[in-house]
Amino acid sequence: MKNLIFYIHLNTVKILLLGNEAIAYGALAGGVAVATAYPGTPSTEILETLEEFRDRFVHWAVNEKTALEIAYGAAVAGARALVAMKHVGLNVAADPLHSAAYTGVEGGLVVVSADDPWMHSSQNEQDTRWYGLQAYVPVLEPSDPAEAYRYAKTAFELSEKLKHPIILRSVTRVSHVRAPVEVEPPSPPKWGRFSKDISRFNLVPAYARERRKALVEKWGTIGEVGAELMRVEPGGHVTIVTSGVAYNYVKEAVRLLNIDATIIKLGMSVPIPPKMRDLVKGTVVVVEEGDPVVETQLRALRLETKGKIDGYFPKYGELNTRKVAEGIAKALDIPYNLPQPPKSPIEAPPRPPVLCPGCPHMGTFYILRLATAGLNPVWSGDIGCYSLGINTGQQDLITHMGSSVGLGMGVAVASKQFVVATVGDSTFYHSVLPQLIDLATKKVPLLVVVMDNAYTAMTGGQPSPSRLIPPEKIAETFGIPAFVIDPADIKTSIEVTKRAVEIVKSGRPVLVVSKRPCVLVATRKARKAGVAIPKYKVEPEKCIGCGICYNLLKCSAIQARPDRKAYIDPALCVGCGMCAEVCPVDAIKGDGARVKWLEVWQQA
Repeated sequence: MKNLIFYIHLNTVKILLLGNEAIAYGALAGGVAVATAYPGTPSTEILETLEEFRDRFVHWAVNEKTALEIAYGAAVAGARALVAMKHVGLNVAADPLHSAAYTGVEGGLVVVSADDPWMHSSQNEQDTRWYGLQAYVPVLEPSDPAEAYRYAKTAFELSEKLKHPIILRSVTRVSHVRAPVEVEPPSPPKWGRFSKDISRFNLVPAYARERRKALVEKWGTIGEVGAELMRVEPGGHVTIVTSGVAYNYVKEAVRLLNIDATIIKLGMSVPIPPKMRDLVKGTVVVVEEGDPVVETQLRALRLETKGKIDGYFPKYGELNTRKVAEGIAKALDIPYNLPQPPKSPIEAPPRPPVLCPGCPHMGTFYILRLATAGLNPVWSGDIGCYSLGINTGQQDLITHMGSSVGLGMGVAVASKQFVVATVGDSTFYHSVLPQLIDLATKKVPLLVVVMDNAYTAMTGGQPSPSRLIPPEKIAETFGIPAFVIDPADIKTSIEVTKRAVEIVKSGRPVLVVSKRPCVLVATRKARKAGVAIPKYKVEPEKCIGCGICYNLLKCSAIQARPDRKAYIDPALCVGCGMCAEVCPVDAIKGDGARVKWLEVWQQA
């Protein structure tokens, strides 16, 4: 389906797309030439879709700041450029975002930020639209994939017309829903050529002050442009202002409540058009996903509102039709009694997230547990698959990208406790490199463990720089001793890690790189190549039910029988053999060539 559009040269075609795919196709129709991103759910599929089109520059950057800077530079040079990230990534990219508003652009610069209300895969629930207000960057909010497609294309046109960056804000329910979308053929990529303008593109104080004045004056003009993306659906005396995905809930809620309302849908939610003063009479109900950003702007126009500020709608979590209907009914003081959904007589058992069977991180955590036995370490974690070390009691701190080493240093300095900082290879390059300099210069005793599985695995297996620039080489350049272990070779790795622990105990930082590719990628490649993957099984007569394989190693392919003896699900086993290595009584056996499989796996 991704390549279908190559063969449609004259006409549009309607295809079923994810919201993120629709954004990518809208960018193609808009002539995008440069596209960059750092992977993060719910934004990842945007660049994955654009990767199929080889006539453009498409790049997974090391972090969001770098991604935005590449796109920003391209747009300054007159090209049309897109950068995609999730909401927390915009924090990392905030510096160039603000600068881009000051200098403006010559081509088109579209910054796609996918918010994640109720934190389905995120550490917080921030609303990207605040950045629009703070940085003076307009924000477009699509309600569905079809609108996401149109807004992505429109964003390039607006950006180039205004010579200003544009934020396209999606949310999980827009990014990850599928809907039919009419797609045009891709436009040729629009490249550019940089023209020097010293006073515009050099933000030294003397020039930046003048750019600030121009930016504030320009903001009013941008608000007028936003009126072109506003839609008024006339109705009764009740006025509801909404934007983004909340519009869908409003339409359904109005039908359920059987009220006649005028609905004003904002396509550009930051800044709101000044003409709203003339459109709204009396009190207006404001329904929006996230924080009360639109409502705050309406109150700044001295309009009376009923929305999230006064508690008519919840201030956390996602909206849905029920919440919106209840909020509108409360705001209008009308009776409302929506039928309760039927409850299932049987509740589904909880299914907490676990590491995949055979995940290298599973072996790494087991190795670390034994190598640090008796030290009662503080486990300083990070964002990635290895966050699931929380299931083995080996994550005490997880807050943001790079928190492992940064917070770990703080804990070690303040408390003198033994600290283990666990971080993945992608996050290592994203956030930890600057921290290594502080770690080396201050010689903070910290055991840094890089879980190098060669991919950004949590978001689908995007490439990692670790194969070209190994973490251990970087550490050695900084003067930090480095050790490399293989998590599939548990016994050897424990001894190596113990040597690293002794160095930390002597007062120096150490880096341990646990190196083995993501098992999901490896098994896919092995099956395509016809390589047999061994299966392991338990010999019940030997098993003593110690629980090491399912309680300490915590392999999700292994379960405890009623008699506590282990059972390996053959449908889940990927032949890693770690369970056989940790079994104290040799009760677990494989039925294939493990050595050959491990060699193939290591090359994945």
